[in-house]
Amino acid sequence: MPQGVSGQFGGRQSHGGGDRRTSHQPAPPMSFAEVVFVPAAKLRDEGKVDLKLYSDIAERAAENVAQDRNKNKPAQLRRFYDELVLLHDKAVREPAKFEGQRPFIQMLKAKVAYATGRGNVDETFRSLLCRVVDQTVDVETLGQARLFMEAFMAFYKVYRPRD
Repeated sequence: MPQGVSGQFGGRQSHGGGDRRTSHQPAPPMSFAEVVFVPAAKLRDEGKVDLKLYSDIAERAAENVAQDRNKNKPAQLRRFYDELVLLHDKAVREPAKFEGQRPFIQMLKAKVAYATGRGNVDETFRSLLCRVVDQTVDVETLGQARLFMEAFMAFYKVYRPRD
């Protein structure tokens, strides 16, 4: 597990089939330092992706973002996810051109700032997406970012099923 990440999620209760909070129990504020991707060089050398990145960590992030019922509409969040998928697909098709894609990946930070300013998403989602973008340093970490956001969107649907 990455240094400085405890891996403990306070407030969790065990309910037989898995770890789920009761509906009346709000998620504790999440430090998005828990969302850590591992650069490809580290994957090859000694590091591994946290086993809980696409499960518990993505779920906790989704639960935190879902708490603001006036912002963070699923359609808004889906736009950011869809753009990340599009950028990933381009990078996978032509890995040699990844460096040319990096400015467009970084542009997601400006787009989420604009959406935050317009009141479409809150600071929690902005912080999460900026953390994801900042860790995207190669095609492999872009793939990890895409998978994380895919898991996040799936869990988000659980905590915000209808709008």
